[in-house]
Amino acid sequence: MTAVLLNNVDHHDLKVVTRHGPEFGDAVNQVQVFPTEFEEVQREYPIVLRKIASGALRPVALLGLARDENLFLDDKGGWRAAYVPALIERGPFSIAAPESGDGEPMIKVDMDHPRVSRSEGIGVFLPQGGNTPYLERMTGVLRTIYVGHHLLDPLVETLDAANLLRTLNLEVRVSETEVYAVPDVTTIDRQRLAELDGPALEALHRKGFLQSAFFLAASLGNLQRLADIKGRTLAEAAS
Repeated sequence: MTAVLLNNVDHHDLKVVTRHGPEFGDAVNQVQVFPTEFEEVQREYPIVLRKIASGALRPVALLGLARDENLFLDDKGGWRAAYVPALIERGPFSIAAPESGDGEPMIKVDMDHPRVSRSEGIGVFLPQGGNTPYLERMTGVLRTIYVGHHLLDPLVETLDAANLLRTLNLEVRVSETEVYAVPDVTTIDRQRLAELDGPALEALHRKGFLQSAFFLAASLGNLQRLADIKGRTLAEAAS
């Protein structure tokens, strides 16, 4: 990875390929998501919490049921959902944290990223040096990640304190003979959430995570969507 600060002099002709495919690293069966995008994510994908290497729980959107399987990729470079999770949508861009407390975060670009091009794709800067609408949109995506990253630990701590988390193994039935296991995931205990009393609800609301809890719980309805897409994929492969 060769990430450098983005600027309109060195990168005046920089372009980004925006189609999707395995060649861009999109062949993944899950991607971390952030509280700042839960509202959009929960409309399209199941969200569960899984442990990362440090042992911390992190929310992930499930994109597939098998290893390296992304059921939302099509064979024409498209994405089968209205919303693409921020960590995938950002492409080659990342945030450089400010060096001082009052500094502004800056945008970095990975010049070795397969989406980066000088000959095809969407331009990053206008001919006169201003930002293109594409770069403005990526700035918003990076803001979603930057702000959301700082909410991850407080989110998990608050949900755990409210006794809302439960760990289980999920099963997704694609057909009478095809069942996929999604092991060792943590989800919202829907019954416990429904039974929360006034003070507990107020505590969640005061910390800003009541809506997140409902989004996480509602998102599991999208497991059937994954099953339906998987079923169509298997049927197409067999025909």
